[in-house]
Amino acid sequence: MTDHQRSLRTGIVCLIALSLTQLSLAQISRGGSPDWNVVVEEIPTFRLPAIDRTALAAEDAVTDTYKEVPWRFGVEFEVDISPAQQGQWTMGANERIWRMQFDSPEALALSFYFDEFELPKGAQLFVWNAARTDFIGAFDHRNNKKWGSLAMGQTAGSSVVIEYHEPLNAAFEAELHIAQVVHAYRSVFRPEAVLENRGPYGNSGACNINVNCPEGIPWATESKSVALILQGGFAACTGALVNNTAQDGTPYFLTANHCLGNPNNWIYLFNHEIADCTGNTNNAPTSDVISGGTLKASNAGSDFALVELSEAPPVSYDVQYAGWDATGDNPETVTGIHHPSGDVKKICFDEDGPNAQNAAGAAVWYINQWEDGVTEPGSSGSPLFDQNHRVVGQLYGGAAACNGSVNNGQVDYYGRFDVSWDGTASSTRLWDWLDPANSGVLILDGWPEGAVSYEVDAGVQVTGLPETILCGVETVAPSVLLTNMGLNDLVSATVIYSFNGAAAQSIEWTGSLAQYESEVIDLPALTVASGTNELEVSVENPNGALDENAYNNASAGSFSSFSGPTVNYEMILTLDDYGSEVTWELRQLGQVFYTGGPYEDDVDGTEIALEWCLQPGCYTFEISDSYGDGLCCEYGEGGWEIIGADGTTVATGGVYEDQDQETFCVEEASDIEGVEAAARPMLFPNPTNGQCAIQANAWAGGQWSAIDTRGRKVAQGHLSQGVTDIQVNGWSPGVYFIQLHQADYGAISLPLYVRE
Repeated sequence: MTDHQRSLRTGIVCLIALSLTQLSLAQISRGGSPDWNVVVEEIPTFRLPAIDRTALAAEDAVTDTYKEVPWRFGVEFEVDISPAQQGQWTMGANERIWRMQFDSPEALALSFYFDEFELPKGAQLFVWNAARTDFIGAFDHRNNKKWGSLAMGQTAGSSVVIEYHEPLNAAFEAELHIAQVVHAYRSVFRPEAVLENRGPYGNSGACNINVNCPEGIPWATESKSVALILQGGFAACTGALVNNTAQDGTPYFLTANHCLGNPNNWIYLFNHEIADCTGNTNNAPTSDVISGGTLKASNAGSDFALVELSEAPPVSYDVQYAGWDATGDNPETVTGIHHPSGDVKKICFDEDGPNAQNAAGAAVWYINQWEDGVTEPGSSGSPLFDQNHRVVGQLYGGAAACNGSVNNGQVDYYGRFDVSWDGTASSTRLWDWLDPANSGVLILDGWPEGAVSYEVDAGVQVTGLPETILCGVETVAPSVLLTNMGLNDLVSATVIYSFNGAAAQSIEWTGSLAQYESEVIDLPALTVASGTNELEVSVENPNGALDENAYNNASAGSFSSFSGPTVNYEMILTLDDYGSEVTWELRQLGQVFYTGGPYEDDVDGTEIALEWCLQPGCYTFEISDSYGDGLCCEYGEGGWEIIGADGTTVATGGVYEDQDQETFCVEEASDIEGVEAAARPMLFPNPTNGQCAIQANAWAGGQWSAIDTRGRKVAQGHLSQGVTDIQVNGWSPGVYFIQLHQADYGAISLPLYVRE
């Protein structure tokens, strides 16, 4: 934030604007509805001071002209409200209920900021208006944020009730404190509330172009990545989800450095757009919201900020993660997609391309003027796409604006993505986050949909590889998914593959695939190696020509295989009502072999049976619960069980808090080959000194080492005849593996538990 912006924020009261539709801005809700039977007049009321509309209008007339200053639409009132001090508690059959009414005359809507928000499992919170025409919620423990606060979307009307339900047997009393109430005095979303000099379809100027006008149709995919940022009393900025090279849906969100306040308390509104070119903004969705995010990196040198949203947008939001280009090549043409003045999504076009300059102390793409459309305050941070539909920057500033129904022909400038890519640390650059494997990729298409269509474009993807570790399997027969991404029908191509670094082999494919059609090509049987196996595939010569898009021409996949003796174990996981909180892994000396979770909610009693193929040795099973109440028992009869090869239960559990951990050892049927029972080493506590001891027997002369669960060596020594003491004083509590090495018998690993 610039000094100029800070001075504006200290001189002007700020607030948040939200929807006045039947369903207003609603963070991902968890179902349910308020108790509509309560008598509103009997609920204690907190009355907010009157606002000075004349003074606000005078201030807005100035600040609305600054692109770098967020568009304001409400007043923030600092309050000190908690259920322990204000409001009304009543008792239900199995719960207690708290309510408080907030009244702010002439408000179009109210919203709330909880600087303390932590709900126990089973509790629910709703926000609803006194007219009973609008509510948001339920909010429950899944809305708890690691930073302990929550910014809420707006509820229509000047009188709004907060209603909280807490079970009598809740694990703890909720931590709730309201620090701010926002009075919306002008609306981002209703055309009747806009200023006279604004456009006919919303708050932005009349020369703006709705993103779904005919000009914007080719950009429908990229548009799904763009979201409006609401912060306090401002339609603060715009930003966009961006893809990463793992293409795993990590919700990284790119905006401008000068937009930064506290991303923890931002509200990110997706899909706020009109379905056509001239529709009423009342029909624009306002419910696709994520609350809060964590700043990962920022740098004023290219005016960028990268935020990880508090949760990934659900499938119902239908978002896109935009592709990007970090090469620094000068774009031929550029397109901006944004929310000017907090309005529905708009689009603008520069047909002669930008040039690289420095402006206002930052490395930017400089646009001398837009040919169609324009940007405004609230557009800051919005993505700039090149002709290949990839992000090359985010809006920093400029003088472009509407002059009546046409733009004023002035400049805009965007922080350069290629400059943001590198920096002195992970907190000042993009590549650590957007290229987590450090692959060196500088160009990446969008996900899950590609960026742009070419006439000739073939793509490949490895399929059919084992999803778990193979045991005792000598060959595999994977396949390649060949897809025509091009506009022209694909009738021929060369598919090339290499397994475990062997010489490349090729398959000449012929057929007929229309755009986006695919065909599975089976590969011959491939010999499996012990350890990690990797398959690399690529495609060349589509239709006997050069592929116009090389970025989807290669794919790779890997899997692990055990050779030698193996034993099959089974893990049965029984879910409770909150499967989304459960994750687990099975590892050995820090190497993870199997993982699982998170799972679905509300499927109490569902059993998940998994078969593990294991080699002899000791393994650690670790299961975690993100909420900290395990799998049992109040919210279902969940639990877990590990079953050995002989059908007996090796370990079981379910009653724990944050984490449960068990170590077990897998043996071959013949145990340790060549070692008689009397010669096998044993590990036991030595009662004479309180330490651990090894009965080495025939292993004398060998060595021992202690390894923690991350594979780190913490101690070592020689094995003596008889008893060898291991000094465990000072070791952290946990599981360790004592590895024994002896020339005649080889190696063996024994588990050691060190407790507090």
